[in-house]
Amino acid sequence: MQPMVEEPSRVDTLSFSVIGLVYLFTLVYGLMLRGGRADRVAAVMQVVGDLLIASVLVFLTGVGDSPFTFLYLLAVIGASMLLDGRGALLAAGAGAIAYASLLVAVKLQWLEPPLGVGDVSRQRLAFLLGSNVLALFLIAALAGYLTRQLSATGGRLSEREADLKKLDHLQRQILACMPSGLITCDEGGRVTFVNRAASAILSLEGRLSPGSHVDALLPGVLEREVRQRRRELTVQTPSGLRILGLTVTALEAGGGGGTLVVFQDLTELRRIEEDLKRADRLAALGTLAAQLAHEIRNPLASMRGSAQLLVQEPGGDPTSAKLVEILLRESDRLSKLVEDFLRFARPPPPVKQALELEVLVAETVDMLRVDPLASQVGVEMALAPMRVPVDADQLRQVLINILRNAFQAAGPGGRVRVTLEAADELALLRIWDSGGRIPATDLSRIFEPFFSTREGGTGLGLSTAYSIVRAHGGNIRVSSSPQEGTEFLIQLPVQG
Repeated sequence: MQPMVEEPSRVDTLSFSVIGLVYLFTLVYGLMLRGGRADRVAAVMQVVGDLLIASVLVFLTGVGDSPFTFLYLLAVIGASMLLDGRGALLAAGAGAIAYASLLVAVKLQWLEPPLGVGDVSRQRLAFLLGSNVLALFLIAALAGYLTRQLSATGGRLSEREADLKKLDHLQRQILACMPSGLITCDEGGRVTFVNRAASAILSLEGRLSPGSHVDALLPGVLEREVRQRRRELTVQTPSGLRILGLTVTALEAGGGGGTLVVFQDLTELRRIEEDLKRADRLAALGTLAAQLAHEIRNPLASMRGSAQLLVQEPGGDPTSAKLVEILLRESDRLSKLVEDFLRFARPPPPVKQALELEVLVAETVDMLRVDPLASQVGVEMALAPMRVPVDADQLRQVLINILRNAFQAAGPGGRVRVTLEAADELALLRIWDSGGRIPATDLSRIFEPFFSTREGGTGLGLSTAYSIVRAHGGNIRVSSSPQEGTEFLIQLPVQG
């Protein structure tokens, strides 16, 4: 027959509930103390309270026969959590004193437990004292050791966490300060990261939606033949065409872990290269023009002199005299053409004078309004007041050449806009027309002499404008597309 198992009484259930609640508070308080949200005085009071509760429960349940003597051990463990190893030893000592006091008081019948207690012999008293005190101090030592190890491990983890945070912050700073654009995408080509430089180069502010495909930003960048090889890519952005030098690299061996794209904006570099090439061509042309003009002028002078002698001869044939007059007139025209060509190839240095640039621009635009080319073209002006040192006659020639081209490109019903603004010690003069008829293949050659896409054009107007602007220490740019129109940007230094 199996022995009967006695069910816990209501008092027992209540006791265990109180114990669980108290030590739950101890655990929560320990976490608060570790987090710096509680002080040590309150922690000491908590440990003292735990020892008092343990002593009361041990006394009420028979002291030596009490099943709650383990509560002293829990109090010691709680003290190690709240007050480190030294606090655990002090709690163990206090618990040993409290338990020994209860045993002695019951042995001497100073106290009588409510549930009663049998006779405690000296041997049993010594055993209870020895075993419980030894257990208390062993638990205190073990708990203290574990607490120190836990604290040391926690300290190392905190240091590692701090190092990781510093490393993460440094990585973010490096990515944010990189002058090169950086884009990463997953295996499917969806963009996972874009740094600040890439956003600025591609003008992505506010238009990059989550899950965007990298081909929408850099068309054709994931083609296999461009991987692991540097190449150039022309991309249309909201701020215009950009020439990018990029490198595409797989993030993992075999290309299964996404793709890294690093690129630089080469637009300005390519423009500078084109400017240098154009300047070299113009310099070579100037040398050739000077030599050619010298070689043509001398024969022309001899021919004109001889023709004048023929005219002065008395009794000459009238037909011959008429032919000589034609020869003189055409030689004068040829001489003037040579001088004009020489003036283009080697324009005179500008005579700069500080003047109100917006007034000069407005006067030139108003003068050209009567041009038949501008009769049905809408003209807009937005000119900021600026005082700039320029040669008025030369700059007016530049404006006339570009504006007439703009009127012809816009055509009847088209629009032309002229704006003037300041930026970074420069005067920015923009002449825009709605035509946008310059092919992309011709943009790099548009300032070359004798290059013209217009029937009957000499190809010297824009070349002359370019030479004049460069002689002023400025620069001239052009962009054109059927969607955006054509814009000439003239940059002139504000300081002479």
